[in-house]
Amino acid sequence: MDGELVWKGNMLFEGVATSGHAILFDAAPESGGNDVAARPMEHLLLAVAACTAFDVVAILRKMKQELTEYRVRIHAERRAEHPRHFTEVTIEHILKGTHLDPAAVERAVRLSDEKYCSASATLRVPVTVRSAFRIEE
Repeated sequence: MDGELVWKGNMLFEGVATSGHAILFDAAPESGGNDVAARPMEHLLLAVAACTAFDVVAILRKMKQELTEYRVRIHAERRAEHPRHFTEVTIEHILKGTHLDPAAVERAVRLSDEKYCSASATLRVPVTVRSAFRIEE
């Protein structure tokens, strides 16, 4: 995955993914932002929820389970001594469907958590992040 983040002034940035789709990022007003877009950690947590949801839908389709409605709620507990760090993330799947089998739903959620969702795996597995810079004229 590649992407680019472009400063739009103040604390607003536009992220552009390899696909060409753009996402806005802003800081909280107390950090100088204008509150016109989600904060980076909100994007990260919503991406984890979306990644898991994509997997669950795909797995349930393979199991011939019919969804009529699906929402995912995500909640992150912040560390008291460092409010930018999370101690626990809870993902709640709320599904409706025609004769949904609870065992199939449980299996789909478990498989997504354990094997499929790369976004949630990134939160669990140590990853090396390298930074570099260059000044252009």
